[in-house]
Amino acid sequence: MGRLTTHVLDTASGRPGNGLRIEVFRFDGDDRISLGEAVTNDDGRCDAPILEGESFTAGEYELLFHAGDYLDARGAGGERPRFLDRIPLRFGVADASQHYHVPLLLSPFGYSTYRGS
Repeated sequence: MGRLTTHVLDTASGRPGNGLRIEVFRFDGDDRISLGEAVTNDDGRCDAPILEGESFTAGEYELLFHAGDYLDARGAGGERPRFLDRIPLRFGVADASQHYHVPLLLSPFGYSTYRGS
């Protein structure tokens, strides 16, 4: 069964990014549809897949990471306006029977992502 998962690694501290809020959206043409949200646990992961089963279909998605709030809570938010606040990762799912793992490697002034396993 296909599913969507993520995790956050705080590369500045070398620790999991726990307590970070993530919203998930699906695109239908130009319409952005909210599908829910999750918060990362102590391991920087979500307690359950963000999407799975019938709710996970082929198409375009976005994970919106609320990085600014996370960084502020750790005293690493920096000047205002923040350099990083909300980080949208928009990606496509071609085969919803597969596992799509979309992690975020985060620091106060940069981030990266990839399709993990």
